[in-house]
Amino acid sequence: MNQQITRNDLMSLEQYAEKRGEFRQQVLEHKKHRQVALGPNATLYFEDRLTLLYQIQEMLRIEKVFEADGINEELEAYNPLIPTGRNFKATFMIEYPDPAVRAAQLEKLVRIEDLVWMQVGEHDKIWSIADEDLERSTENKTSAVHFLRFELSDEMAQSLKNGADWKIGVQHPVYTYELAVEGETRVSLLNDLD
Repeated sequence: MNQQITRNDLMSLEQYAEKRGEFRQQVLEHKKHRQVALGPNATLYFEDRLTLLYQIQEMLRIEKVFEADGINEELEAYNPLIPTGRNFKATFMIEYPDPAVRAAQLEKLVRIEDLVWMQVGEHDKIWSIADEDLERSTENKTSAVHFLRFELSDEMAQSLKNGADWKIGVQHPVYTYELAVEGETRVSLLNDLD
């Protein structure tokens, strides 16, 4: 399952300007079923080839990049975030609207990015692998944004396809929450598996 995005998949800046509204609408509709709220202040936004293709196109548009080196940099930055058929990859966002409250909470939530989990049926919990590209936390505070990967065994993937219960949660001393993955979100995320 090689879903890497190449330069051939990208629209030129002119093409993208023409098709952006329609493409954006398609992606926003797709993204609706690719997010999981872990309680009131944390959300997992699951990435896939389409969400990342959109992200790359937007970055190229905003930065007005049309030269090969700049395009390749964006591809190198975003391609590792595409699921590879036996994992889920997500942007984990800690969301507190008030900046002062957010700053205080980020100090209390150190290492939360390592304490997000999934569980398939009776299998053991899978713990998140966080921020493989760069460290986003210090000893004193965590970041509001993290990139997480969840690796599944072949048995877990097959169990999910066969309808096994699927839970996602976070288990931090000051922030704990779990829920079942169901409905259209489950259907959308299962497309990430081979």
